[in-house]
Amino acid sequence: MSRFTVNGQPVHYRLDPETPLLWALRDASNLTGTKFGCGTGHCGACTVHVDGRAVRSCRAPIGTLEGSFVVTIEGLSASRSHPVQQAFAADNVSQCGYCIPGMIMAAAALIDRSDSPTDAEIDLAVTNICRCGVYPRLREAIRRAARIKTGQETVAGAPPPSVRPEDAARAVPALRAEPPRRREPPSP
Repeated sequence: MSRFTVNGQPVHYRLDPETPLLWALRDASNLTGTKFGCGTGHCGACTVHVDGRAVRSCRAPIGTLEGSFVVTIEGLSASRSHPVQQAFAADNVSQCGYCIPGMIMAAAALIDRSDSPTDAEIDLAVTNICRCGVYPRLREAIRRAARIKTGQETVAGAPPPSVRPEDAARAVPALRAEPPRRREPPSP
C-alpha cells in the first residue's frame, strides 16, 4: 500500500507498488487531466509534479512515492489562475490540447525555479512532444508566464471553468442517465 499526498489530499492506494503513478491517478483517483501518451516517458503527456519536480508519471511506480507530494494539472489551479495557464491561454498555445496538461506542468516546474528562463532552460525543461506543433508559441508563453509570476505583466484572465465537475453530467447530455427507450415492434 502506498501513501502520499495528491493535490493536497492524503491518498492511500491499495494497488501493486509497481503500478505507474499515471494509472493510479487516472483509474483510482479519476484525475484524468494527466494523459497517457507513450508509456515510455518520452512524450511528456503524463507530466505531474512530485515534490516540486516535473516527473513523467508513466515511469514512476507508486511504491517509490511514499510520503511524496504530487500535484496534477487539476491541482495546479482549479480556477485556471496559475501564470502558465494564463499565458498558454493568452498566447493560444493549445491546438488539440492532448499534450497541454503535461506541457503546463513541465513549464510550471521551470518557472518555479527560474523567474526569467532562457531558451536553453526552456528547451531542457520542456521536452514534451506535441504532434500539432505548438512549439513556435511555447517559448513565448513560458517567458510570459514568468513575467506574470513576477508581476511584470498581466493578461486578461482565462475564464474559470464554467461547469463544476459535479455538474458536468447535467450539462452534457451524453453523460446523463436516461431511461431506456421502449422499442415498438415493427408494424405488420
